[in-house]
Amino acid sequence: MLWTSAEAAEATGGRALAPFEVSGVSIDTRTIQPGDLFVALKAARDGHDFVAQALAAGAGAALVSRIPDGVPEDAPLLLVDDVLTGLEDLGRAARARTRAKVVAVTGSVGKTSTKEMLRTVLGGQGTVHAAEKSYNNHWGVPLTLARMPRDVDFAVIEIGMNHPGEIAPLARMARPHVAMVTIVAPAHLAAFESIQGIAREKAAIFEGLEPNGVAVFNGDLEVSPILRAAALHAGARLISFGEAVGNHHRVEEVTIKDTCTVAQGRAWRTPILFKVMVPGRHFAVNAMGALAVVHALRRDRALAIASLAQWQAGAGRGLRERIQLDPVDSRLSFELIDDAYNSNPASLGASLEVLAAAEPRNGLGRISQGRRIAYLGDMKELGAREKALHAAIAALPCMEKIDLVHCMGPLMREMWLALPEHKRGHWTETSDKMVARVAHDLDAGDVVLAKGSLSMGVGRVVDAIRKMRQAPADVEG
Repeated sequence: MLWTSAEAAEATGGRALAPFEVSGVSIDTRTIQPGDLFVALKAARDGHDFVAQALAAGAGAALVSRIPDGVPEDAPLLLVDDVLTGLEDLGRAARARTRAKVVAVTGSVGKTSTKEMLRTVLGGQGTVHAAEKSYNNHWGVPLTLARMPRDVDFAVIEIGMNHPGEIAPLARMARPHVAMVTIVAPAHLAAFESIQGIAREKAAIFEGLEPNGVAVFNGDLEVSPILRAAALHAGARLISFGEAVGNHHRVEEVTIKDTCTVAQGRAWRTPILFKVMVPGRHFAVNAMGALAVVHALRRDRALAIASLAQWQAGAGRGLRERIQLDPVDSRLSFELIDDAYNSNPASLGASLEVLAAAEPRNGLGRISQGRRIAYLGDMKELGAREKALHAAIAALPCMEKIDLVHCMGPLMREMWLALPEHKRGHWTETSDKMVARVAHDLDAGDVVLAKGSLSMGVGRVVDAIRKMRQAPADVEG
């Protein structure tokens, strides 16, 4: 039992029309589970239109601002003045009653993967509550908090933003004991005057810290002094991480292998060695940040390092998988790096570095030489310099080792035109137009990266690539 009608009414100041007990909180009738509290938010559609459907699907109650049409007045409804405000109140009440140590994470790049790292490393030392998806906005944070069981040991709350002034209220709602900033990079520049403005917004996460809280931040950045000053202003204890000398937790050597990354470094005066089961320098640096959080929480570092080796990237965030092209011969396959969830210059550069370090296999397909191939979609919300930032990707050192780049979108055309002709694949205006070409472009032995901003729909290209997979045939003994 997560909420009783009496507890929920007290938390929100609302009125329960009938007694209820709920075991979860949901905003989507497509994924609702029996016993959930359905929250009738207004988004593209008014959630009140789906209350009857939610109750019919087994919802234990619904949080509403009016009695919807077709729903009886004695239904298990919690009536509030405003549904989003009611959800926020539930989130605050859940935070107030928990004994959990709370960690909040933000950053231009890597906040979701770092949240998942923290779920893994803290999960070896207690029970952890964290959102199953990237729920980091004005409704995602209170939803994550409202879903938090009473008796967890740790909570990891991801906090994002698109515009100024969004992070501080969410951080105050989460009230973290430790707040972490992964990196500040050009993203959402259309809404900010500069990267310094982005840094000030990210640093607002420290405003929510509990007394004697700890600020964990990347110390390698041009804007790190802004993060440091904001943390000091909030009265926080500071732990910096990164690769530069002077960071409290620093990575000194990174070895990127085909399927993992091995890093050596120091946690202040203590040498440490750890591994993550995904290639990428950026994963190693953020993993060091996660270990800094473990240190801030005064938990066992050795157990955390052992748990960290079990973490793998999720779908759309660097997940690697083998696509078998022949049902009998498993050698006839290529590797897919699915990083299609989102993109900005920093994260794209990191992903291309991973692709450059990958090892294609030769002598397998119709094209004897295995290739490193990228499918790249537009990076959005980059402001006035968007064309130049796209074109600059072509000049990254790692591009030397990448054989072919297929580009989608009017902005990514700038990069496509900046590439040497022998590296130019197809350019299409949309990802849908690229989908039809995929099956003809790829061959056994290739390594393929797909990446772009979410609105570009690069995930449809990933789906088309996965459809090339042939299930292994049953072989009789």
